[in-house]
Amino acid sequence: MQILTRDSLIDTIGKVLILAYKEPTEALEQYFLQEGFVCEVCRQENKPEYQEFSSSYRVLLNHCNAWEQAKKASTFTLIVEADFAPVRQFARLPLPFPKDNPDVGVSWIYNCAPQVYWVSPEGYAEGFSVSTVAYIVTPKGAECLLELAARIERKTGGKVYSAWDSEIDTVLRSYKLVNFIPFRNYGEHGGIPNPEHRQHGLSPGHQADVLWGDLALKPLYSDRDNIFSIRFKARLKGIGRLLLGRFLRKGTLQNTSTPWRLIRFAFFRQFTLRI
Repeated sequence: MQILTRDSLIDTIGKVLILAYKEPTEALEQYFLQEGFVCEVCRQENKPEYQEFSSSYRVLLNHCNAWEQAKKASTFTLIVEADFAPVRQFARLPLPFPKDNPDVGVSWIYNCAPQVYWVSPEGYAEGFSVSTVAYIVTPKGAECLLELAARIERKTGGKVYSAWDSEIDTVLRSYKLVNFIPFRNYGEHGGIPNPEHRQHGLSPGHQADVLWGDLALKPLYSDRDNIFSIRFKARLKGIGRLLLGRFLRKGTLQNTSTPWRLIRFAFFRQFTLRI
């Protein structure tokens, strides 16, 4: 399936923000600079008052700092976490949404548990994901996400685990914004499994089901796991979610006027021998 767009990431992204705590970021920052992006590392301080917060809330605070910047930007901001491993020729990849659409909230470029809702004639896909490893946010989307963060703070006080990233799509859609998912992932979640996820019944690790190309950087998990094995399992999981109707759900097909467009998008994205 050909994605019909002339807008590349390098032509449309204003700034790349790398979110980190203690993780090394030099290689990731250098890669984005080599690709031609304006790049900044946002490293969270280890403040005494943060010690009582859950790790999920501390991650949210780091994203809030990025959203504050993105809200004031005049164009799109790419936000990535320090364990994101981009693919090669990243800058040349197509923007996964129409840049002239004023109602865009976010567009994930790395998916976790994705679903597709609708596909335009040009190949842009509205959809859902739960990961904040790598995503593009508009100024309007960033402003609404700060409202989400304020609600999470009021609800939890920051001291209990919150799967706040699973609420992004719902919150932005409540503000009449639309969100997009890519045809294929622009990189990989390279981090090691999160023990907090396991404690709350979630999958501790998650990787991209299908990539645009070979990874440009070595993922962090490669120090303890075999890359081929991890990637193979992720590919199988992605194909399994497709065949089980979790990526493209039955109800979505029944309620759309263009079912074959959705089916083509869903199946063609998996038609690759690449692990």
